[in-house]
Amino acid sequence: MHIISGTNVYDKILAASIVTIGNFDGVHRGHAEIFAHLKQTSTSRGIPSVVVTFEPHPLKILAPESAPAMITTFEQKASLIEKSGIDYLVVVPFTKEFSRLSARDFVISVLCSPLGMQHIIIGHDYAFGRGREGNFSTLQRLGELNGFTLEDLPPIGEEGVIFSSSLVRSAISRGDIEAAARVLGRYYPICGTVEHGREIGRSLGFPTANIHTANELLPADGVYAVKVEVHGQYSNGACSIGCNPTFAGNVRTVEVFLLDFSGQIYDQPVQVHFVQRLRSVRKFSDGQALKAQIELDVAAARSILESLDVKFKTYNGVPE
Repeated sequence: MHIISGTNVYDKILAASIVTIGNFDGVHRGHAEIFAHLKQTSTSRGIPSVVVTFEPHPLKILAPESAPAMITTFEQKASLIEKSGIDYLVVVPFTKEFSRLSARDFVISVLCSPLGMQHIIIGHDYAFGRGREGNFSTLQRLGELNGFTLEDLPPIGEEGVIFSSSLVRSAISRGDIEAAARVLGRYYPICGTVEHGREIGRSLGFPTANIHTANELLPADGVYAVKVEVHGQYSNGACSIGCNPTFAGNVRTVEVFLLDFSGQIYDQPVQVHFVQRLRSVRKFSDGQALKAQIELDVAAARSILESLDVKFKTYNGVPE
């Protein structure tokens, strides 16, 4: 997949293309359906598929106090879009100046002139441009004037639930990992590097890896069964998110204990896939009481994850 960003998005990139546009945070199952349809349409017409997105999220610029925590980093989002088989990802820099661009000027300067857009696919009820004036009717009128066709996909979901990024955020924020996975189509991952911590886990016989992550959205404080990718290999683990109240912690941390793993992973990149919440964080009377609980947590995580091994696949392990 070719990634076009910065001022290059205004250069002549393609003579013809099929396009979809959106923020696509989380790249959930609804987005995946749009990408699949985009790819099918581009293949049938023999011209490239293009996903147009914005960086940063428009609310980060227009109303930072209301901006949601992002489900994915840009790198994660780009990787997931690439896995959908898309040919081009066009990343439009979102600024206050850009936000004042009319829907018409955006269509001409970003979609038509650089991309030679012949057909655009939008999700249900999507709007863009200054004051969100760019909607289905606007695009239909501009298409008649500029020679492109338009398709508005119906809402995508199941059992009466419409897939959305806000639905995923809500589930992750309350620790409902399985609900989030059903919408995402995969277990929720965060990525980061392993750094030195207070080494409390080590003193209790459970050396943990402290994860420094760029992901904005963390699951609710608690203990989770997780799959951890280290050097391309997957290990089972138990992860604690919280401030460690038993030892008067005041900084929220992400700590992972890898089951049956040995090796040096400080400063190494890891990816933690959250599979199931085991319990909430609570304060114990002393270190020994905490140790006893950790032993129970590790046993529970092991049982859950060993039964999962057969069906677990990166970005495709969904609870049945």
